[in-house]
Amino acid sequence: MKNNLNKESKPERKTLITDELEKIDVQKLLEQYDSESNVRKPAGYIAVIISIIAISMSMFQFYTGGFGLWLALKQRALHLAFTLALVFLLYPTTKKGIGSDKDKVPFFDIILAFVGAASCLYLIVYYEELVFRAGLPSRIDLFMGGITILLVLEATRRAIGPELPIVVIVFLLYAYFGPYMPGYFAHRGYSLERIIEHLYMQTEGIFGIPLGVSSSFVFLFILFGAVLNKTGMGKFFIDLSMALAGHTTGGPAKVAVIASGFVGSISGSSVANVVTTGSFTIPLMKSIGYKKDFAGAVEAAASTGGQIMPPVMGAAAFVMSEFLQIPYIKIAAAAAIPAIIYYAAVMIMVHLEACKNGLKGLPRERLPKAKQVLKEKGHLILPLLGLVYLMVRGYTAIFAAFWAIVMSLAASMIKKETRLNLKNFFGAFEDGAKGALGVASACACAGMVVGVTTLTGFGLKIASGIVALGGGKVLPTLFFTMIASIILGMGLPTTAKYIILAIMAAPALIQLGILPLAAHMFILYFGIIADLTPPVAVAAYAGAGIAGGNTMKTGFNAVKLAVAGFLIPYIFAINPALMGIQGPALLTIRLMVTSLAGVLALGAAASGFLMVKTELYERVLLFIVAIMLISPDLLTDIIGIFGLSLALFLQYKKYKKL
Repeated sequence: MKNNLNKESKPERKTLITDELEKIDVQKLLEQYDSESNVRKPAGYIAVIISIIAISMSMFQFYTGGFGLWLALKQRALHLAFTLALVFLLYPTTKKGIGSDKDKVPFFDIILAFVGAASCLYLIVYYEELVFRAGLPSRIDLFMGGITILLVLEATRRAIGPELPIVVIVFLLYAYFGPYMPGYFAHRGYSLERIIEHLYMQTEGIFGIPLGVSSSFVFLFILFGAVLNKTGMGKFFIDLSMALAGHTTGGPAKVAVIASGFVGSISGSSVANVVTTGSFTIPLMKSIGYKKDFAGAVEAAASTGGQIMPPVMGAAAFVMSEFLQIPYIKIAAAAAIPAIIYYAAVMIMVHLEACKNGLKGLPRERLPKAKQVLKEKGHLILPLLGLVYLMVRGYTAIFAAFWAIVMSLAASMIKKETRLNLKNFFGAFEDGAKGALGVASACACAGMVVGVTTLTGFGLKIASGIVALGGGKVLPTLFFTMIASIILGMGLPTTAKYIILAIMAAPALIQLGILPLAAHMFILYFGIIADLTPPVAVAAYAGAGIAGGNTMKTGFNAVKLAVAGFLIPYIFAINPALMGIQGPALLTIRLMVTSLAGVLALGAAASGFLMVKTELYERVLLFIVAIMLISPDLLTDIIGIFGLSLALFLQYKKYKKL
């Protein structure tokens, strides 16, 4: 990352960021804040075996993506077999397992890897027999099912943490002890045999929709991101962002917003995005005068938004596509305007903070030239354009992802600097498999929640309860759903929390007349925003770790920067025209313009600066204006525009006197 600037002015560049970068151990930060990166690094024959398994997994997924998926249960079973084998070989029992013995894989983990793979392969080998005796499982069926459930729980605990397995265990206990539950939640209860059969031998539990999405769409897009990363796409995004915004007021912070939006749109992980782009942008921000806590917060807010930024959103968006049975491109299209408003809000907050503190940009002569950057690596954008083109033309996400990978491999060959040799090619396929383990584990585990919910009818009870709690009114119900989304989001990965909320909270919103896509996008937004919401704000904590700032202060600064993210979902839930899915185009344009104006007013109210420092009465006026403009009603929009015009006039008069 030291070479992201031009080769000119090397001494100044070293003084600016190199000393800071040398203090940052990216891998250590990933292991600390991102449990999915907390892996062993074995050597010798074990490393070779792990590489072969990982590459084989990617090859299998790539082949079936291009030439046809297997039968649902077989495809998902083999996907999980690879996943369990790799998780037990790569992830230690505890974090303390990473250290002096990090090169060793204990013998019992090798056994668990073998047993985990065998328990899934059992479904493939004996598939026909299992179909014939459906509903009448044998003892060996139940034994293999019980083993699989336990190993999925343990694999998920290792890969992403204990929170999701604990939730699943609670649901399993609920399924068994139904008759002993309090009146409203009571049900007839199910035997251990019935629970195991439902979760293991059907496509309604472990091998349900979530794992189906992981074994098809999601894996291919993760592999696509891994291939792009090997070609140098990440460095290209940072260089281009530097060229476009590095010289402007508060330039490095704007670079962080732009680069994190680009990288986040193909990475799908808030923490990984913070660490990879933040290790470059945060030292740059600090170098021009941004405070540690604010610098870390900028990166956290920008990186978190990547999961809602098309064309490649996080894995949860693909699960949403399957749940709602609508093409992924429609979800990406609906997410585009809210995502643009979110990033505009963060950019506005960054700009106002820079103006308020007199923070300048970097000298142009020390920045890369956009023309040169595009000339050297602009061809790497072609696969992304090809991906969007294929999806817009109506091809399936699987087909589009397969050919996007092919295009990325072909595009890399155009120039020597980006060309993948055989080692990097297999390295990309290995990284793709390893990068998918957390998502696959979470999907398998969350599938059990879905299975128990369908078995017991728990989801309908929760949905009815949320509606009753909200008094049957839209805004209170949206508020309670937001709180549930954030609380769940503090402990669970995005995909898992979306799945749980989709089967419990989204139906409550739909009951009140909110469109299904808007309801599901609402819970997705708040599940993602939980990554920067204290007290458990993993993205903000990662930013603080790089900046050397206070974790809680960084978290609260990140919330302030992303405050629009707390309001945008209410707008499109009440009036989905903001997503372009209902109403005329003029209404969508009006909502977009007024929402951006509202975001500006809210940013000025929060930062205490617009054109000059604001007085208390001006901040109150701007806050009221923001509320007016955020409401989708025409009358409130007119009042809001008038109020914003008044605030700008008052500010302009002060500005002219300076």
